[in-house]
Amino acid sequence: MSFNSLILIWFDAGNRNLPWRGQTDPYKTWISEIILQQTRVAQGRDYYIRFCNAFPTVKALAEADEQQVLKLWQGLGYYSRARNLHHSARFIMNEMKGVFPNNFKDLLQLKGVGPYTAAAIASIAFNEVVPAIDGNAFRVLARYFDIEHDISASNTFRYFFELGHQIIDSKRPGDFNQAVMELGATVCLPVNPKCEICPLNESCAALSLNKIHCLPVKTKKTKVKTRRLNFFVITDGLNYLMVKRTADDIWKNLYSFPLTEDKIKSIETTVFGESGIEFSEVHHVTHLLTHRKLEIKFLRGVCTSSQLKQISEKLKAVIYSREDLFVLPVPKPIEKYLKDKI
Repeated sequence: MSFNSLILIWFDAGNRNLPWRGQTDPYKTWISEIILQQTRVAQGRDYYIRFCNAFPTVKALAEADEQQVLKLWQGLGYYSRARNLHHSARFIMNEMKGVFPNNFKDLLQLKGVGPYTAAAIASIAFNEVVPAIDGNAFRVLARYFDIEHDISASNTFRYFFELGHQIIDSKRPGDFNQAVMELGATVCLPVNPKCEICPLNESCAALSLNKIHCLPVKTKKTKVKTRRLNFFVITDGLNYLMVKRTADDIWKNLYSFPLTEDKIKSIETTVFGESGIEFSEVHHVTHLLTHRKLEIKFLRGVCTSSQLKQISEKLKAVIYSREDLFVLPVPKPIEKYLKDKI
């Protein structure tokens, strides 16, 4: 049997029951694919359900306030995905007259939608014969066909994309793409793949050549940079200062306590001056992002209500009650701090 016949028979026999499967609404397919970027299915499932319940249509998402969108996304990370969804929903309503793009080329106009996501939506929702090449597809195809092209090289995607065009099932492109993704996510794993139950094991080149653990080839190493952040928890006992992060950096448009990076003294000298406020470290956490290791300190300082107002003006911060803090969209480390310490 051919590659696509084997993988579709396997997929039909027992694919996972996921909330975004079995429907062809392009909007919901789009939401699921964006959520599943950088997110495991187990974590993304509940977010998908909540997101679709809150914003059942592209119109509802376009009309939502960004703070509401970010709050619903809180804890999922990579917040640019939520901002891009919101931006693209408004683009569809304003520039595309409310009509969701229905083909691979037009889907690429949406912010945050690359070739893989466009192909997934186009094939699943519109039955367009276009291969969806993601990390799972790289791994499955590299192993099955014994491809040693470096997947971190810029020209490799085109090679796999053309291969995908050659082998995709033209009658069931959406199911084919989902089957490849499913196999990569559940069987053809990066480490300890389950070759003994793989539907392709009798014809997999890498398995027959004992090269499973050598493929796919990826030579580019991701450099992890350490950043040291100091959050200042400034309170009069009832209220707290928060700032909105507007710079083009991590956690853009989320709210946080006032912070400095690396050096603690700078904000104490320029803002707190002779106020006499003393800060003590009350919490320390290490938070890992894809390319960043964040060493975070929380330093708490108690002041009077008048001092809180003066500091808020200097920092251009906003004073929030304890209850209000839990309504704001905040980064994961702050969300946990609020739950545990406030």
